[in-house]
Amino acid sequence: MIRRAAMLLPLVLAAGCVSKGRFNELQKNYDEQAAALRDREARIVSLEEALAAEEQKSKQLQQQIDGLSRDQANLLKDRASLAASVEEMQSALAELNRRKAEADARIAEYRNLLARFRPLIDAGKLNVRIVDGRMVVELPTDVLFAPGSARLATEGQQAITEVSQVLEGIPERQFEVAGHTDNVPIATAQYPSNWELGAARAITVVKAMISAGMPPERLSAASFGEFKPREPNDTKEGRAANRRIEIIVVPDLSELPGFEELQRAAGQQGS
Repeated sequence: MIRRAAMLLPLVLAAGCVSKGRFNELQKNYDEQAAALRDREARIVSLEEALAAEEQKSKQLQQQIDGLSRDQANLLKDRASLAASVEEMQSALAELNRRKAEADARIAEYRNLLARFRPLIDAGKLNVRIVDGRMVVELPTDVLFAPGSARLATEGQQAITEVSQVLEGIPERQFEVAGHTDNVPIATAQYPSNWELGAARAITVVKAMISAGMPPERLSAASFGEFKPREPNDTKEGRAANRRIEIIVVPDLSELPGFEELQRAAGQQGS
């Protein structure tokens, strides 16, 4: 509209419709409005640019917010995972400490057993060993029995009495007496094989221990015959080492690792 007015002003002046003074006034008014229009147009452009910049900033800010949200979710997930790991580690540490305490107790019991039997060990009458994780009092049968016999010699009777007196003082433990032989075959009417000889010797020792004051409910007897040798049987010394009586300190299953899991499994099997 302003441009149309600018085109008409010279025509109006030429036609003599307005005076030159009025024309100048109109020209000035036109220039002012044109300038104002240019300012508004410049402001519009500036505002549009500012709006575009703000929209870009808003977009970037939203991206940052989205990124922070993802980071926060990951952080919460990591915290949950870390908390679970810490709890698992604490549980594992508690179990490790429990097992260490049990192991320390078994070591202390073994050392106590060694101390109790020290005089007999020093006298060469017996030995105390760990076999398959169990404490074993080992007596050579050559001291206890004559060859091929299950009758205790006088010296053997005395040794069993001394051993029984020591073992009786160990509370809440049971003992398995196991007979072992060498691989030299025996075939008599009384002992058709080394199985029978080993079993008869183990039962003889059990009876001697009961006579020495050991409660019978704490004892059991077993035979391994020739099938669990300590040494090769190809030498005289090896065969002598294999002829032995072992008094095994039976462990309390409730003290062994995995006992609770075993109990639960047995309960599930029976249900």
